[in-house]
Amino acid sequence: MKILYLHGFASSGNNGSVKLLRSLLPDVEFISPDIPVEPAEALPFLQELCAKEDPDLVIGTSMGGMYAEQLTGRYRILVNPAFQLAESLLKNNGLGRQEFHNPRVDGQTSFLVTKGLLEAFRECSARCFSKIEDDKVYGLFGIHDTIVHTWDIFCSHYTNAIRFDGEHYMNDSTILHSVLPLIRKIRDVLEGRRRPVMYIGLETLEGVNSSVKAFRQLASVYDVYVVAGPRYNDPGTWGDPVRWSESNLGVDAWNKVIATRNRGLLLGDYFIARDPEDGGLEDFMGTVIEFGSEQFHIWEDVLTFFERLGGQ
Repeated sequence: MKILYLHGFASSGNNGSVKLLRSLLPDVEFISPDIPVEPAEALPFLQELCAKEDPDLVIGTSMGGMYAEQLTGRYRILVNPAFQLAESLLKNNGLGRQEFHNPRVDGQTSFLVTKGLLEAFRECSARCFSKIEDDKVYGLFGIHDTIVHTWDIFCSHYTNAIRFDGEHYMNDSTILHSVLPLIRKIRDVLEGRRRPVMYIGLETLEGVNSSVKAFRQLASVYDVYVVAGPRYNDPGTWGDPVRWSESNLGVDAWNKVIATRNRGLLLGDYFIARDPEDGGLEDFMGTVIEFGSEQFHIWEDVLTFFERLGGQ
């Protein structure tokens, strides 16, 4: 797999996020160039780079997300994309001399942000969304981002908008728990990989020690879904499992919450539930794990069992 990583404003291709991704995915080829400051140079440069390298996936953060959206024809992950970069710079004292946050290949340590540069960013941003490829573009938005607010703009064009517990700038947690799961998802599609399907009852997760850690560990190996049994006569609560999963499980559970009281209708390989007799699990065709039983009393017991299976 080949990934093109596009850094944010005033950064470089030699930043901590790229270094961490390389260490986490040693078998992936990463291309992380220094993006030219001038948009009139940057976009043609990136388009030529894509034509030459043909990356499977482009990851862009902030300013890089704005550029990545325009590199059509491939999968893209846009992290807090700055579709209104000029306005964001004006609001955050971005005019004047700015220092690069990371070393650049050309040795430059600073650059000047002028009104002319802001206008160039506006013109470049206006070219976004000229070719919508909804199934290939994912947007990640930090719920604590105080710099860029483009959720509504993204959602007016794309479906795959995902919130994560983070700020504007990526840190280790953002990469591990938000970016990495999406890379894994896209890589499975590109490589035609089918993971064993696992369902986990919401009742085994809410308020249970180590449940979030266990869910993330299992989701790195299996195709995991959260199953909730909403009260049919109380529609106002139907969204609660989704909200809980978004707040606690993050990207691993995005678009993977199932609401049904007839669990036996689901097709899969494993089902982890507190009460196997609840919801028709006696008809489930796979293996049922009774959480809280003597063998699977806590999540560590469950993880040990699946570690011994080796991903089967």
